[in-house]
Amino acid sequence: METWEELPEVSLVSTNSKAPQAKMSAQDNCLSLIKYLLFVFNLFFFVLGSLIFCFGIWILVDKTSFVSFVGLSFMPLQIWSKALAISGILTMGLALLGCVGALKELRCLLGLYFGILLLLFVTQITLGILISTQRIRLVRKVKDIVQETIHNYHANPEETAAEESWDYVQFQLRCCGWNSPQDWLGVSSLRSNVSEGYRLPCSCYNSSATNDSAIFFKIPRPQSSRVPPQARPEHSTDLCVVPANSYTYREGCAQSLQKWLHNNLISIVGICLGVGLLELSFMTLSIFLCRNLDHVYNRLAREPASLLSPLPRELGLPATGFLPPKIPHFLASSVSLPLPTRLFFTQTPNKSPVFW
Repeated sequence: METWEELPEVSLVSTNSKAPQAKMSAQDNCLSLIKYLLFVFNLFFFVLGSLIFCFGIWILVDKTSFVSFVGLSFMPLQIWSKALAISGILTMGLALLGCVGALKELRCLLGLYFGILLLLFVTQITLGILISTQRIRLVRKVKDIVQETIHNYHANPEETAAEESWDYVQFQLRCCGWNSPQDWLGVSSLRSNVSEGYRLPCSCYNSSATNDSAIFFKIPRPQSSRVPPQARPEHSTDLCVVPANSYTYREGCAQSLQKWLHNNLISIVGICLGVGLLELSFMTLSIFLCRNLDHVYNRLAREPASLLSPLPRELGLPATGFLPPKIPHFLASSVSLPLPTRLFFTQTPNKSPVFW
């Protein structure tokens, strides 16, 4: 008959209990740092998106001030303001997903945030490849649009958005026509009966070539009455009678546009690379946090309850029950102790040892 032996105080401690705890603590600190970094950066972009949205709404509300300052008429300015407002809303929505998902540790929001960033990144890469491989076709398409705008200049008084936008391009790039100012001479609506000159958009006027503003004789358009006289810029869609010795921009906008792209190529590439790296960083942080939330945070949350309960459950005893003074060999061989678990058997005189 097998007898029970009374044991003194016994402590069964795993020799490797400190290493996993230190490792989990380091992972916990790393994930906390990533979480708050993701929150702060997305909070910054949320504020930036709200500023962009407010700026777009401000342009819509106060058109007259921006018309006089920027030089665009109402129609192109309205298009730009709507584009800014939509961009601000999208930026705010994406940043809000990142903020809430990181702060509340919601895997679904973090996954959605990662998916949207991945979609934007793939779209940008695709557009870059298409522009680089189809640039000749793209230039030809832009040329056709510009030449159609020039050919239909003043043809439809109700549709002036394209004309006003092209006048703004001519004024900013200091150019006239697509290839040269001669592009305007074949436009039937601009033919003049004035013997001393011909009609051109006033945006072709090179104001730096002369100080005499009387050289150009304006022919105001009835449609320009939408712009107040005090806010009407010189480079509006008004027509001007140009004398034979005209002071117009001699260079076409195709050459000016190529020069502008060449001079600003480094800035454009730098901005694109910066945006791409920023998106990659946010995607990496979000997917790392999303994949490791359950593996570390939840395990750490469950760890204190598991330190005392595994052995009693495996032995069929409650956590605060009594354990016989000797563990049978067939039970001792079948019990596997978790690494961080500590078990104590306290010997009490004339009583069975108590497990705690």
